[in-house]
Amino acid sequence: MHVGNGIREILCAGDAEWRDWRWQQRHALRTADDLERVVRLSDAERRGLARTAGLFRLGVTPYYASLIDPDHPFCPVRMQAIPVSSEADPAPGDLADPLGEDRHRPVRAVVHKYRDRALFLVTDTCPVYCRHCTRRRITSGDEGAFDRTAVEEGLAYVRAHPEVRDVIVSGGDPLVLGDEKLAWILGALREIPHVQILRLATRAPVTCPMRVTDDLARLLRRVAPLFVVTHFNHPKELTPEAREACERLVDHGVPVENQSVLLRRVNSSARTIADLNERLLTWRVRPYYLHQGDVAEGTAHLRTSLATGVAILEALRAGTSGLAVPHLAIDLPGGGGKVTAHPEYVVERAADGTWFRNTRGERYFYPEPPETDATCPYDEVYYRGEQA
Repeated sequence: MHVGNGIREILCAGDAEWRDWRWQQRHALRTADDLERVVRLSDAERRGLARTAGLFRLGVTPYYASLIDPDHPFCPVRMQAIPVSSEADPAPGDLADPLGEDRHRPVRAVVHKYRDRALFLVTDTCPVYCRHCTRRRITSGDEGAFDRTAVEEGLAYVRAHPEVRDVIVSGGDPLVLGDEKLAWILGALREIPHVQILRLATRAPVTCPMRVTDDLARLLRRVAPLFVVTHFNHPKELTPEAREACERLVDHGVPVENQSVLLRRVNSSARTIADLNERLLTWRVRPYYLHQGDVAEGTAHLRTSLATGVAILEALRAGTSGLAVPHLAIDLPGGGGKVTAHPEYVVERAADGTWFRNTRGERYFYPEPPETDATCPYDEVYYRGEQA
């Protein structure tokens, strides 16, 4: 077990309590006074807590709080969990709905932006409220909880849209729900014939790893194919408890992928991202996306320039295996959808081929093939009778 900052002793938590995910959620730190018992707050944090009190929820599980360096102002866990004053000051270009989701919400629980994929929202709460949250208009609590009626309405929508083959269950964090409710929602989605893939987006392995019990892992395996998509941002979050949670899922046959968000002065270095991803791979967790920060209101102080992300990606390609190199993704503001950014390796194009540079700056020529017809004649046989 990792060595924390003494919070277990402060909260008088026994071993059984500490390992109980319900206890962790009930005892989340929700006020400045709660946090002050664990860390020495800076003046900027005190101002941030006061100025954001009416804007966005505060909540930090005792487990996640135990990862905070009690003194260092740039502790990466601290910067993700405790607001600073600038969070209350929207920057130019910030949007309340940065991904343009609300205009693609045919019913309250469903966001249907892409033809074959739908986001299914099941809760507005989280064990920890990340200060870089992109869906804070929902997780702030202003919209209200998602009750059974909202979920049933969402299920009816998915049933009525056979083009939806991939459903991402999210929120908030779905793993704040108990196993019984999760089993009902996931089971109902799995029974829809055209839903091929389920994804569960959760930060629980990071912020409350004791939530990942054997019972939960068995539940998720029963509705396979299901992928757990989690959200580690820094190696400091890679504790023995987190590893146990991830490996429990994988050992039960539930694949786990990681999506990091690039956060200024938290993980905005190639060294940090490489270390994070290489260690995740040893847990059998696949690094999937490195997200450029969304333009959500109050998060500008944590966003990096796009050039920073591209430089990190190039350094990763030069210095680690391809398995540890994620896609650098930008979700275009206002609902334009997800695109990826890459270093520019093309130096010159010609009719007979293309000149590239490698990661050391050396030039190499790739010739065009003599034949360029790339049609696949057998497609007409294999896909006969299917609509395009």
